[in-house]
Amino acid sequence: MNIFRKYYVIFTGLFSLFIYLLTLAPSVVEIDSGELATVQATLGIAHPTGYPLFSILGYLFLLLPSPFTKILMANLLAALWCSLGVMLFTLTAKTVLDNLDKFSFATKDEKSHGSAKKDKKKSSSPKEIKKADELTEDKKIFASILGAFVLAFSKTFWNQSTSVEVYSLHIFLLILNIYFLVKAYLYRSVSVYGDIKHWIVFSLALALCFSNHMTTILLLPGIAYLYFDKNRFSAVSYKKLLIMLLCFFPLLIAIYSYLPLRASQNPVINWGNPIDMERILRHVSGKQYQVWLFSSMDSAQKQFSYFINNLPSEYAIISLLFIAVGLVQSFRSARKFFIFSVITFFSTVLYSINYNIVDIDSYFLLAYIALGFISVFGILKLFSVLKSHENSYVIPLSVISVLIVLQIIIIFKDIDRSGCLSFEDYTKGLLMSTDKKSLVFSYQWDYFVSETYYFQNVENFRKDVAVIDKELLRRSWYYNQLQRNHPDIAGKLQPFISPFQQALRPFERDEKFDPNLLERLYRDLMTHLVTDNMADRSVYIAPEIVENEMAHGEFTLPKGYYLIPDLFLFKVVKDTSYIPAADPNFKIRLPKNKNQYILNIQNFVGSMLVRRAMYEMKFDRSDRARVYINKIKSDLPDYQIPYDLANVFN
Repeated sequence: MNIFRKYYVIFTGLFSLFIYLLTLAPSVVEIDSGELATVQATLGIAHPTGYPLFSILGYLFLLLPSPFTKILMANLLAALWCSLGVMLFTLTAKTVLDNLDKFSFATKDEKSHGSAKKDKKKSSSPKEIKKADELTEDKKIFASILGAFVLAFSKTFWNQSTSVEVYSLHIFLLILNIYFLVKAYLYRSVSVYGDIKHWIVFSLALALCFSNHMTTILLLPGIAYLYFDKNRFSAVSYKKLLIMLLCFFPLLIAIYSYLPLRASQNPVINWGNPIDMERILRHVSGKQYQVWLFSSMDSAQKQFSYFINNLPSEYAIISLLFIAVGLVQSFRSARKFFIFSVITFFSTVLYSINYNIVDIDSYFLLAYIALGFISVFGILKLFSVLKSHENSYVIPLSVISVLIVLQIIIIFKDIDRSGCLSFEDYTKGLLMSTDKKSLVFSYQWDYFVSETYYFQNVENFRKDVAVIDKELLRRSWYYNQLQRNHPDIAGKLQPFISPFQQALRPFERDEKFDPNLLERLYRDLMTHLVTDNMADRSVYIAPEIVENEMAHGEFTLPKGYYLIPDLFLFKVVKDTSYIPAADPNFKIRLPKNKNQYILNIQNFVGSMLVRRAMYEMKFDRSDRARVYINKIKSDLPDYQIPYDLANVFN
């Protein structure tokens, strides 16, 4: 037991890591996975806000010799960051429980009552006192561990451990900051500046956190509460703040200097091309995403409803019991830490619900961390309520552990990415379906565009294919990256790029601009991207462009150009005669538990195979049409083939 008391923090982290490894993704997954893995592997510039610390640490980790692929290593690093966060959470929770008196608003009567308890304890025999102290210590350790598991195996937290993302490192840094904040708050000195070293360490940790993700700002209200509660509003406290800021900003600026330094070297991913102050500020502030921030009350209400409705599933309902009890218990026994947690929770929720994006869950992480600390107090209280007799915590430990194991079992199936190879298969299958040295025009960022960055630039898979993102063509910086990666394409487009960028400049600077001119130049650019490259490259257009922009007349091909379905994509041709396509020899492995992104891949592939079958039928080639329909039946059994077509091949 003494060994356990000494190493319980490490035990908690190792157990969490073991479970995380069971659910770890072996390859790329949806959204930014491919881009972020490529940024780490090639030391590039990620999408706003740049995440320099994430990029640098990831690059160093991927330099380690390993038999694994770079993407698996990047995913493993995410699991390690989350496990380290769990360890820090356990240590922080135990530190708080060891200092409840310093977090309480105890009255004189309560303090006298506490002294009476201590006197009563002193009247016991030394053996009884030692036993009671050990039981109290064990109770606090178990409460800290189990509270850490409540957080570690909550849905959104756990999900960050399964694949490469900036939020895994952010979790570690957020909890690191809370730990150093608690240590600085608790430190007592006879000198007014005796604790300045602790506040300096905290300020440096805060700079690290800001250099990874700007939502660190959500910690500031809670930090301000504890800081001024201890230091008061005085000349001394302001001087301490100044010293902290003098340590904070140099480190923050030093880390963010990575952006212009690396951008000047023109890496393969150079998002925003932040080489001057204007572009640096635009990139670091996430200017292109601000249109979704504080957009409307309706979107805020929608996101708030989502948060409330999703909250029970975060803990499989079970751990809400610990949180509910913890709210009361933390208010009674550690009211200052309770106030810090509540401030942190509401700051996070009120900010995040005003961000109108689909993948909003990770923005609530700090709120879930605050609830994790609250759950520790609930578990501590339940130990006292459920204990069978004075000298045993076997029953409460068993009951609470079973409940948390149930939470793990219930959430496991939703989190498990261990068999997720669908995005790798879809990306590779799509690239392999194209002709040599082709051009693919799409905005399926979440499904294969982001993933293509990884496979082409890290694994050198089909680097001859130029994948052009339609939406990124709206950004001035993208043409620098296009010139770097595909100079032949950029060269042909140069007469159209220059006027477009000139019209785009006032828009990006929030100056007066001509929207009609900008849209016309953008459409011209897209058209020439296709037509001017057909002499040297086969050109493919993804189905979402055909179904949306082309169907609504926002993008058209000139007269004499046609589209034919060709496995995953539409091929641009100048001939109305029959053009054959390859057999669908690709294989996309679909997991048993399909999220919306997996279902969308299934629909993309199924719909294009149906279109190809219909194209074959148009030329009376039913034998070829059968090949594509049989592929749907064998590989995509859940895809609904159109009734008329299905009847032909029954």
